[in-house]
Amino acid sequence: MAMSCIVLICLVIARVFAHNSTYFNPILPGFHPDPSCIFVPEKDNTFFCASSSFLAFPGLPIHASRDLRGWRLISNALSRPSQLPDLASVRNPSGGIWAPTLRYHRGLFYLFTTLVLEDLPINASSRWDNFFVTSNNPYKSSSWSEPIHFSFEGYDPSVFWDQDNRAYVTGAHAWQISPGINQVTINLKTGSVGDVVNIWNGTGRLAPEGPHLYRKDGYFYLMIAEGGTGRNHQETIARSRNINGPYTSNPANPVLTNANTTSYFQAVGHADLFQDAEDQWWACALAIRVRSDNTSPMGRETVLTPVTWREGEWPTATKVSGEMDGWNMGSRKRIPSGEGSMVDADHYHNFAPRSVLPPEFLYFRIPDWKNYLISPRERPYSLRLQSSMTNLSGPYDISGKPQPPTFIGQRQTHTYFTFSVELDVNLQEEGQEAGVTVFLDQNNHYEFGMAMLPDSAGNSLAPHFRLRGFSDIVPSPAPILSPVPNWWLKRTLVLQIQASNHTHFSFSVGLASARSEMRTIGYGRGIGLSWKFTGVLAGVYATTNGAGQAFPAYISSWSYKGQGQLLS
Repeated sequence: MAMSCIVLICLVIARVFAHNSTYFNPILPGFHPDPSCIFVPEKDNTFFCASSSFLAFPGLPIHASRDLRGWRLISNALSRPSQLPDLASVRNPSGGIWAPTLRYHRGLFYLFTTLVLEDLPINASSRWDNFFVTSNNPYKSSSWSEPIHFSFEGYDPSVFWDQDNRAYVTGAHAWQISPGINQVTINLKTGSVGDVVNIWNGTGRLAPEGPHLYRKDGYFYLMIAEGGTGRNHQETIARSRNINGPYTSNPANPVLTNANTTSYFQAVGHADLFQDAEDQWWACALAIRVRSDNTSPMGRETVLTPVTWREGEWPTATKVSGEMDGWNMGSRKRIPSGEGSMVDADHYHNFAPRSVLPPEFLYFRIPDWKNYLISPRERPYSLRLQSSMTNLSGPYDISGKPQPPTFIGQRQTHTYFTFSVELDVNLQEEGQEAGVTVFLDQNNHYEFGMAMLPDSAGNSLAPHFRLRGFSDIVPSPAPILSPVPNWWLKRTLVLQIQASNHTHFSFSVGLASARSEMRTIGYGRGIGLSWKFTGVLAGVYATTNGAGQAFPAYISSWSYKGQGQLLS
């Protein structure tokens, strides 16, 4: 007996004095807002995270890690148009898929979220389409189910199972109408819900939302986001002995925020709590990396911070920074399966015959599939884009729905990067255009391509390089036009976008046969793509700009290379 006590004491001492681990934020860089993370011991001690996707498709990316440092995209929970056809009808770029909650219960993964029909009035109950999908194998996009919809007037639904296995959904009511956190019981087979109970309205700060329930030490803890998803963003918490309240606010609220600091990481909030294999607590949250000039084109990203939560007490979280000291993470372990690559990986794609587009590639809204073909017979090892009538600033309505642009891109996941493609295109009519873009949404993007435009005398059409910027954040810059040299016509071009500093993007072009002679056409300010709900996508497009005959453009040698991450 004495020996057993000695062994137990030694184990406790070893755990207390185990070396902490150093790691770096963000753990999911770029467009990965509103994270929800869980630890599943039954799945080989693996952590899983989901994040919101707004109008990007496929949506609801699922990342996995076994060491909290290396994260791999393993699937997209929304990968089929049949799952959510109404996503195609959302015009407002701040609508679409908002914050998810990921949970694991009795062998099944549950993902709850809201399709926000942002074009409808804020007081319209039909504005909020709440639903959940399930999977028994999150490593495959095809495993995620068709959605079960349920009635809840609000957003940010989070599911919780009490000890009697009764399921509850907790969510936010539209704060502009009546701010507060409401709760219902739910039948997970049918989606039917019980009566609405208002359980807490927060601490009085703006926009109480993003609720999550946890049971610990005989209490129900309700953690929410407040302050709005800007510089005053924060997490607050309350607790009750009864799941329906009343809830008592933590006197030390907020439990997590970087508000009123000069930290590079701002807007910290919309957090979720989970434990690791050693029962240590962690919080994932969103954050925005903001420079002194307010530039933040990478948008809302996922960060990680250690949490201390002693028995019977309130949780306390460490302030978020770029370099963090956290609980011992153990040795590095890789994720052996999944559809995608590590979140910070470089990308090169040659569009070989019989290949498929990687899960990192995103469209804006549900695409018109016929406009994309890998390795067409007339030009193998390329991606053929068939132009859309709408351009990146659309939409042009067809049958009452916005037509998606011919566009495909991937997330900017590094502060500094170089993105380039080779382009082959033969423009014939005025307005035809194909090129590359750094794209935040239809109102905020830079596009750089070859366009068929009138010459300087207005007498005839000629191909031009054109750089245009659109922003509702800062004044849009004047377009830059440069005639295409005659000896470059009908030759393969290289179009390149580079972020070599944190304030500007540069746009360059050259011949594929003479890459050392690239010409820089112009620059775009990063602040023009900042402070929105999403983050920048680097990609390609083809459009007739509203008129004319559709045409093909051929993309090859797709390359995205990360060149550094700014952490402070």
